Formats: sequence, structure tokens, C-alpha cells
Amino acid sequence: MRATAALPQRGFHSMRVYRATTDEVPNGKTAGDVADRAAVARFHSVVWGYWKREGRYGLPWRRTKDPYKILVSEVMLQQTQVERVVPFYKNFLKQFPHVKCLASSSLASTLQCWSGLGYNRRARFLRDAAREIVKKHGGRVPKDAAALRALSGVGDYTAKAVRVFAWNEPEVLIETNIRTTCMHHFHSNVLPACAEASAGRQNVRMSDKEIFPLMAEAAKGQDPREWHWALMDYGAHLKKRGVRLNAKSAHYMKQSKFEGSLRQARGEVLRSLLCGEMFDLRGRTYTKALAGLAKDGLIERRGAKWYVAG
Repeated sequence: MRATAALPQRGFHSMRVYRATTDEVPNGKTAGDVADRAAVARFHSVVWGYWKREGRYGLPWRRTKDPYKILVSEVMLQQTQVERVVPFYKNFLKQFPHVKCLASSSLASTLQCWSGLGYNRRARFLRDAAREIVKKHGGRVPKDAAALRALSGVGDYTAKAVRVFAWNEPEVLIETNIRTTCMHHFHSNVLPACAEASAGRQNVRMSDKEIFPLMAEAAKGQDPREWHWALMDYGAHLKKRGVRLNAKSAHYMKQSKFEGSLRQARGEVLRSLLCGEMFDLRGRTYTKALAGLAKDGLIERRGAKWYVAG
């Protein structure tokens, strides 16, 4: 199994805790009772079993191997739930069916198609990435991990995800649903053996560095594309059942309330400019919204008026 980051000098043998509910794993044993290899085998059984029964096979980005379409889906799925993304993804690809089409579009038309999905600077990043793909890679989304990471708005996770889902490359992905799956099954209490927990500090959080070795071990011998789909779907299922482990991750950040927020003001400003309508932008929140949108390259001032950037 090839991974994009070096494994710490410890393998699955250091992951001592296996946790599974009895309805999911028949005759499942409690923490400390299951051999490491057996724990991984049971984990495979649970995850693949759920995938076969309830997998979301019909998601549109799972019915293509086109790296451009997968890149679009991965950018849209950042901080946004699957159900919200589906209609925007379909509409976006109707308007921009291939990378050259998106590369030649204006920022206004890209934002208009994106409007309502939120986190609008992702649309600019995606349009800019399309232009870079056309200019530097002949209109083909690069397969190389470093080349993918060099694209606008593409971080380490997105680059790995595109490689997995477009080319079935054996990367190890860790995102919110996969974190939930891992912590639920292998950690009855986050980092139970660490000094802070033993000292009575129960708020210890688990980092992805702790999760990575286990997920890399579990991924061995699995089909990269389908394995990660299965992990994600099972994690989403656990959350719907009430398993709430997001706050146990060291990477968790609670999202602020949308109503009355700066994010809401930014969206209102951008929608008004896209529609050619203006309303009273006075007030501290709208001043901050204008400044933030300008900083992100989404709008620009010409004389006394604001416009969507070119």
C-alpha cells in the first residue's frame, strides 16, 4: 500500500482498542479482547457489509471516473453536506461540462451557477484551477499528487481524493465520516492510554496522525475507490444513528451560527451584485463583508460602485 505520508514507527499493533456494537458485529468482544488482525477483519466485515446493503451507489460523482467532474465534486463537498451538493453539481456540469468550458468562463457566470451553495470563493478557486489545467497541463487534470496540490484551492486531502476516485490510486483519505468510523470502532475513549487521560483529563482529542496508521493498515488489500466510499457511507450512517464524535477530533472546529453572521452578509452582497441589484450596504457587518469579498478576489470597486471581479 502506497501512502502520501510516512507512517510513524508503529503499525496496527499499537491500536489496542476495538469497539463495535453487538448488533453490528455478532459475538463482538470488548476492548482488549480482540486480536489486532481479527479486529481489522471484523472492521472490514462491518464496513463492507453496510456498503453492500446501503451504499449510496447512485451519487452522480460515483458514476464517473472523469477527473474534472470528480474535482468539481470534491471542491463542492468541502464543508457541505452531500444532499445539498447533488443538485448544484448536476447544474454546474450542465453549464460547464468540461474543464476548458469552465476555464473560459467569467467569474460572474461561475459564481451565478454556484450561488446558494455557500463558501463562494471555492467557485473562484475552481475556475482558476481550470485555467491552470488548460494553461499548464494541456486541458487534462494532472494525475501527479504534487501537480494537483499546486492547483488553486486544492489542498492535500482534495488532491488525494481526486487520485483515489478518478484513478483508483492507493491513497489514505481521512475526513469527517472516516474519522467517525475509525474512532467508533477502534477507540472506546479517545487516546485511552495517554498520560492526560490517565490523569483524569477526559477531553483529550485524537489527531489524524493517530488515525492514519490504522486506516493505512485497514486499507491494505482493499479497492481504494470503493473502500473509501464504503468508509464514508458507513460514517454518515453512524452519525444519523446518533454517534457524535466530531468534537473528539483535534481538527474539529464548531461552525458559527449562520443567521446574522458575516457569512450571511457576504452571500447577500454577492447575490445582489450578481443580480444587478443594490441595497443599503451601510453598517459594520456589510463593511466587513465587502472588505472580505474584495480580499478574496470576488468583487472589486470601480469608482464609487462595487462589481463582481473579472
